[in-house]
Amino acid sequence: MSQAKLCRVDLRGADLSNANLEGADLRLARFDWATRWPREFNHVSTGAVGPGARLNGQFFNGADLRGLDLRGASFLGAYLSGADLSGSVLNDVSFVGADLRNASFKGACCKRARFGTSQLDLADFRGADLENADFETADSIKGADFSYCKNFETMTTILLTRPSDQLDHWNPITRQTTRVSLQNLQG
Repeated sequence: MSQAKLCRVDLRGADLSNANLEGADLRLARFDWATRWPREFNHVSTGAVGPGARLNGQFFNGADLRGLDLRGASFLGAYLSGADLSGSVLNDVSFVGADLRNASFKGACCKRARFGTSQLDLADFRGADLENADFETADSIKGADFSYCKNFETMTTILLTRPSDQLDHWNPITRQTTRVSLQNLQG
């Protein structure tokens, strides 16, 4: 498998422990905890997508990442505009400095995820579990929708102090403003 083009291949549950992956193109290949890699092979830095992956600065604009287990992954400064992460497990993921405009996190589990200095304009978090997720230093939440989010009470109060140009921006997909989506969480 040396020099193999495995871009976008589903490797979840695969046993690659005896494969020679030197020079293989693994960009956007999907792996999980059950994937077995060769000893000494640094799979988290190959561009493959899965738990603990280091995807800093990578381009995922419009990518279909639905339902993936990405626990502990790092997307520092990554480009995920329009990406679909619906239903994914994003616990302990760092999105610091990422472009997440128009990204979908519907029903995702984002416990302890970090969104500092990220762009969240028109992002869709409807129904996501945001327990201990940090949005406090996000650059912008203009038009983002947090309707039906779980475990977000403390951060809701903090986000409602944002400037009105962010809170009162209309989301044409979900048909409401960020302010309304946050206020509805307060009961």
